[in-house]
Order: sequence, then structure tokens, then C-alpha cells
Amino acid sequence: MYTRLQARAWTCTRCLKQQRIAKRHLITSQSSREATATAAALSEDFHPVSKASTSVNHDDRTLRQIFDSSSFWKDFSSRAKPRHGEQSAGLFQNRYLTHAEGFQTFAETTLRKCQKIVQRVLACDSVEGYKRIVKDLDRLSDLLCRVIDLSDFVRAVHPNPRIQSAASHAYSMMFEYMNVLNTTTGLNDQLKKAASISEVYNSWSEEERTVAAILEKDFSKSAIDFADTERRAFVDISNEIAQVGTEFVDQGAPAIPSLTFDSSRLTGMDPIIVRQLTRWGTATLPTSGMPATLALRTVADAETRKEVYIAHRTSAPENLARLEILLKRRAELAQVSGYESYGHLTLADKMAKSPESVVSFLDALARDNAPRARERTHELLALKKADPRAVGADGELHAWDRDYYTSQLLNSMRSKKREPDFLNAYFSLGTVMQGLSRLFHRVYGIRLVPREPLPGEMWNPDVRRLDVIDDHEGHIAVIYCDLFEREGKSPNPAHFTLRCSRRIGEEELHEAAELVSQPGSPFSSIEQAANEGLATNVNPRDNNALYQLPTIALICDFAVPPPSSSGQPRPALLSFREMTTLFHEMGHALHSICGRTALQNVSGTRCATDFAELPSVLMENFAAAPEVLRLFARHWETDEPLDPARVLERVEFDRKMASAEVEGQVLLGMLDQQLHSALPLSWREGEVGQSSKVYHDVWRTFSSIPEPAQTSWQGFFGHLYGYGATYYSYLFDRAIAGKVWRDLFQRRPGGAVDPEAGRLFREEVLRWGGGRDGWRCVAGALRDQDGVLARGEKGAMEMVGSWGVYD
Repeated sequence: MYTRLQARAWTCTRCLKQQRIAKRHLITSQSSREATATAAALSEDFHPVSKASTSVNHDDRTLRQIFDSSSFWKDFSSRAKPRHGEQSAGLFQNRYLTHAEGFQTFAETTLRKCQKIVQRVLACDSVEGYKRIVKDLDRLSDLLCRVIDLSDFVRAVHPNPRIQSAASHAYSMMFEYMNVLNTTTGLNDQLKKAASISEVYNSWSEEERTVAAILEKDFSKSAIDFADTERRAFVDISNEIAQVGTEFVDQGAPAIPSLTFDSSRLTGMDPIIVRQLTRWGTATLPTSGMPATLALRTVADAETRKEVYIAHRTSAPENLARLEILLKRRAELAQVSGYESYGHLTLADKMAKSPESVVSFLDALARDNAPRARERTHELLALKKADPRAVGADGELHAWDRDYYTSQLLNSMRSKKREPDFLNAYFSLGTVMQGLSRLFHRVYGIRLVPREPLPGEMWNPDVRRLDVIDDHEGHIAVIYCDLFEREGKSPNPAHFTLRCSRRIGEEELHEAAELVSQPGSPFSSIEQAANEGLATNVNPRDNNALYQLPTIALICDFAVPPPSSSGQPRPALLSFREMTTLFHEMGHALHSICGRTALQNVSGTRCATDFAELPSVLMENFAAAPEVLRLFARHWETDEPLDPARVLERVEFDRKMASAEVEGQVLLGMLDQQLHSALPLSWREGEVGQSSKVYHDVWRTFSSIPEPAQTSWQGFFGHLYGYGATYYSYLFDRAIAGKVWRDLFQRRPGGAVDPEAGRLFREEVLRWGGGRDGWRCVAGALRDQDGVLARGEKGAMEMVGSWGVYD
């Protein structure tokens, strides 16, 4: 329960749906079976709303217009402005959240439901009671996440300080209760007892068994099985890790904040920037941030670049001390928990299973990448030898030469080809969203349907709501798209889960019927009360059981379009990179959309960390596929279709430089593994810089260009805290995604829009969420159910590494 009850900013996806249903009067004595039948009947009446027509073509046109035409969006969203006397529908249509005080009511109501479940689980003493214990604990987790995930999102994005404050209070209230549950030994004891009864265990579905194992491990992460002394030690170490880790991330700084030069030594750098840095002929260059990066790319003098490089990559001793305390405490935590190292503790429930397997994967990937890395190094060295400013140099390529000659190489490549920036005229935000919907419809049988916002539903007027409609199953998800920049908004693209897929049980429907019948109830139907007003629908895959639907929020930071010189309203135009980013984030959403699991602990992106990026990385391949580009890429003014060959030029341009990125990621992955081994246990307290030896050992082994001995870049590697022992995951999923793309979606011409390939990927990967071992998902998609992949051992990791990350 420990892990699953914590909010996850990077991965989560949820969705919501408003039903068009007649108001019914319900009485408390209605049986739960009648409540189920009523809810199913109401869902059958639902039709997704578009502006006027429900036709596919109309929805398709409307989808483009709501993102590309501000006047169309203003008209389409006019219902979001409450009319005189009209009541708010509540944020996300949560009927409690019609005003700031509603967060308190939402949290208190949820808390009472949680307490009732806890009492029932602790009092359980029958086989029938133990059979339902996984569902009870999963619902308990879901109730907590309903408040924690939604409140965490609202306090981060809502512009109203009162609502931010109310959301923060609700978050804290439920998070505190969650921590109490994590140390409630009775819950852990009852779960273990249930799993030990063969009649009970054999009655559970595969999904229930998976969730039981997840919850047991989550309880163990709270040291719930420890004696009092060990538990106190565990809690003390965990608290220190959290404090020191946060400080390490927040306070990273170079040992020398700035360097001073005669301004002439910065020749080659943008003169405007040099003037800004110069006073009385002396330039003061910060050693962190963009000025240092620009200097390394553009300054002609090698000695100056060397000074900048070393200062730029040498951490302040104070932050090295924080890092080394963090790493040593993590090693101690693992030891207290009975593991050889923190890496072993963290990876036990991941696809990799062990640090040894991760190293095997990274080794194999490094071998695959080495020829390309050497080729690129030779290209850069050739440029240096041809550089008249480098005459008399030692004939070697140094670390401070890399960015400078890479920049020259890129400039020479750009001069031979048309600049790629022209592509954005073909990627208006509306056409890209239209393209995503068309792609999803052809490949997965689902489409994105614009939905008129209701009063109070959105946190900002620029937010668009899309319902996800399946050709066979109807409404299956909701996506809130907050895609435009604004003051105070985070610039980082992100994907949030606000509510997970989950089956709503008969007992819940009976409770909902009682809620509806109460005087002053904010709910007008059983379905509303069962999910607080958020979206529900029946699931034909599960005997038409009622499900809460995933509710997802996508956040991007696209520029608001400037006025056009022609007078024609200009839509937001995306660069190729921005378009690919949107495809990536929609890949996360797709995982939750198609993963309609009965239990929320394994819904969508709630899966192993090293499996979570597979759908999103795979989606990046679709962004450059000619058959996909033909679905949508048209000039925003002329409607001229884009020649896919132009995108191929850009892809080849990026691929040319990819070996350096892969090498860099391998280095960081290896460093992450080495620093989270048992090695920090041998470090002496108070002796700063012991991690530097590990850093330089890794660079000597895997880097194609030597690193200066003075540097200590590990002190800037903030992901060591957030991704401790799992930094390899992106490369790992990128290698798998490349293989799936080649073998499944490119095995025949036009494969990127092949519905058979989409069906296989949806059935073998997407629909399972975290309810199936990731290796079995990958093996199923690649039609290798009985081979090395399905077993998922060290050999499987080495095989994935040998695939590389290139097409």
C-alpha cells in the first residue's frame, strides 16, 4: 500500500465523463443488485456530446477547430461560463468541488469511507471475507488516491490561492491518514493470512494475486514486519534520506560560481551576451546555466573552454557531502531491510530484477553503440585537426572540445540542408490533435471527441476536455488538455493521473443509492454518487460491470500564437520536437485509456518503473512515420500536405547525433548502479569526495572521450534521488519500443496504421496496465511467448541491450 498510495506526477493518467441521464428518485431500501442494474441501464443511454452532431466527421473537424481557432473555442466553450443562478458542476465535475470548502467535505467524506473499510478488514474472520480482502484494500487505496492525486494536481495548477490552499489541506489530511495505514500491522497481517489460505488464494484472479503481492511489498517498505527498534531505525533513516535528498536536488551548485576573463577570450560567443557579461573589459561568466553552455559550444579558444568545462562540471563540496550521505543512508536502509544494496531493494519488483541484470543490459547497449560513438568522435577530431585555431594542439579530442566541434558539425549539416524550422507550419496544434485521433481510430479503434465544458469544470479557460470513445465499448476515458503557456505554469510537459480505471462493486452502488436519497445530496444519480460525479460506464469485457473511467490531465507549455501578418488568425504552430513531445505524452495517456483494469493498483501506468515508458517512447516513432503524417500534416494557411521526406531529413539529422546521447545515458545509468551498490557502506563519515572515484571509474570504462580528473559532475545529477537505481529505465524502454516498432508496426508497408498490429499491441501490452508481468507483455507483442523474453531473466536483459536504440 505504501507505494501505490503516493501521488505520481510523471506518469499518472485518469479520465472522466459526464452522463446525459434523467434524474431518478432512489430509496434507501433499494438492493445492491437493483442498483447495479439501474446503473447499467443509465450508462446505455449515454451519447458523447459534440457541438451539434455526433458524427465521426463532425467530431474530427471540431477537434481541429477547438485548438486552432480561438473564436470557435470561445463559442464552443460558452457553457463553461455559469448563467445567472446556475450552479457549478465542480472541478472535473466532482460534485464536492463546487467551491474551495468542498475539498474539506471531499476529504472528510472519503475518510469516513476509508475507516469503514479498515474496520471491516481488521474484523474479518471468514473465508468469504478473506476472499474479498484484496478488493477491499484496493478500494481503500483508490479512495485515498482520489483525494491525494486530484488535490496534488489542483494545488500545482489552479490559479486561485484559496483553492490551492484548500487542495493542499485535503492532500495533507489524506496523506497523514495514509501514513497511519502504512504502519497498521493488522492490515498487513490480514492480507498475509488471506494469501496463506489456499481456498482464498485459488479464488483470486491473476489481477488480484498481482495486487496482493504489490500491497505486501508496499507494506514491507514501511518496515511493518520489523521489531520496534528496527522499525524506529528504518523510519529515522527514511526521514534523513528524504530530507538530505531534497536538499541535494535543490542546492546543487558549482564549486566556483563564476570565472573572470578578458572579454577577448570569449571570441566566438554571441557578442550581445558577451557585452552583457562584461564590465571594463573583464567578462564574468557564470559557471552554471546557459552562459557556460553557450561558451562551451562557441568560444574558439581551447584553454578558455577547458577552464569553463572543469568549473562547469565540478560540484560544490557541500552538495557532494549531501549526495554521499544520501547514498550511504540508502545502503544502510537496504541492509536493515535485508538486501545486499539499495539497488537490489529497488529492483526486486522491476522487470530488471537485479543490478547485475541492469549492468548486463547497459553493457550490451554500450557494445551496440560503440562503433557509432567512435565514428562520431573521429568526425569531431577531423574537424579539430582542420581548425587553424587548433594548430599546435596535441591532436587529441578533449572533453572541452566535444560541444564546440559538435556545434560546428551541426552547423555544417544544417547549411547543406534546408533548415528544419519550416516544418512547424504543417503542425498546427489542432491538426496534430486531429492526427492523433485519426491514428488512434485506425490503429486502436478509439477516437478523441471534443466535449463542451460545464460551469466550474475547468481550472483555466484554455483547458480543453476530450472524451475518448471506443468503437465497440463506448466512452472509456476523459482527457483534460492544458497545453498553452501562461504565467506561473510549469514549463515541463507532464502527464497526470487524476483517477484510475476500476470496477465499482455492488456494495458501492448500494452506498451510492443511499447518498442520492439524502436531503441536499449533490448527486442526481447512483453513478454520480459512486464516483463523485466523475465519469463512469459499463464494461462489456466484464459482464457490463460499472467502471470508473480513467481521468487524465496533459500539461504542455506551447506558445500562444502571435497575430498573423496576413490578418488570418494564426493557430499555435509546433516544432517537430514539440509535436513529438505531444505524441510521447499521449502515449502515457494511451496506456491508461486502454488499460481498463478492475483494480486501480494496476491501472494503466501503475506498473513497473522500467515498463512505464514503453507506450510513450513507442508513440514517438509514429510522429515521424510517413503514413501517419499523411493523416494530418497540412500547411495551416494553404492546406498543402507535407512531403514526409522533409521529416525524414529531420529524423536523419537527429539520428546522426544520437550516439552521443546514448553514450551519455549509458554512462549515467552505470553511475546510478554503481553509486547504489553496497560500496557506500565502506565510505568514511565526514570524508567528502568518495563518490568522485566511482564517477571517474565509470567514465574511464564507458566514455569515448576522457573526463578531466578534477571534475565531480555527480554532484549535479539530481535524478540520483528521484530515480535511484532505475535511471536505466528510459534507455531500456527505448530499446524495447524500437524492437516493437520494427517487428510489429513496420513489418509491412503502411504498418504504422495497421489495425492488426494495433490490436495485438493493445491486447498484449496496453490493456494489462501493471496487472501482468512486463516480460510477458513484451513477449506477447513480439510473438515470443515461450522464449527468453517471457522468462525475463538476465539473458532477456542482455537481449534487449543487443537490440540497441536505433531503427
